[in-house]
Amino acid sequence: MFQKIQKILKTNYKWIICFICLILFLAIAEDVFTKELIRGDAIGYELVNTYLIRDSLTPFAKIITWFGSPICLILITILLFVLIKNKKIGLLITINLVAITILNQLLKFILQRPRPEEFRVINETGYSFPSGHSMISAAVYGLLIYLIYKNIKNKHTKNVLIIILSLLIIMIGISRIYLGVHYTSDVLAGFLLS
Repeated sequence: MFQKIQKILKTNYKWIICFICLILFLAIAEDVFTKELIRGDAIGYELVNTYLIRDSLTPFAKIITWFGSPICLILITILLFVLIKNKKIGLLITINLVAITILNQLLKFILQRPRPEEFRVINETGYSFPSGHSMISAAVYGLLIYLIYKNIKNKHTKNVLIIILSLLIIMIGISRIYLGVHYTSDVLAGFLLS
């Protein structure tokens, strides 16, 4: 019996992870929909405010957040589409960007959560939940991580690229909280859904 369960978990772990992420996203979305104050938002902002916010780091946060901007992600997608010889992969990257952007905008329209007002380093328009920078960056850079994992043979190059892109995804999310344009739950929800 135990071996049968273990085999099911081993063969379906990707779907199990997706299901858990979806449940966690829905739990956060439900709190946002019912306009409940999410304790994690205050804790997340307090951690960023206490340990990260410095005048010297603000330009760095603005640069990092640019890597999650629509302009940057569109440029990366176009560049990859042109450079990758396998046009099916280029098309997959493009479809991924378009699909996740539409989903993000649809969710923002449905939930209509206002952006934080307390502390803003930059101005943003539109709704806050889920964070588009976090959600779309995780989808685009996450797909690149998968493609690197599957297609690059050199183990050192593969690992370095995966680590860099993984850190970039995390830093983009943190930069959105740092810059005061998203709540912690916006960023987490974006990551979970991606």
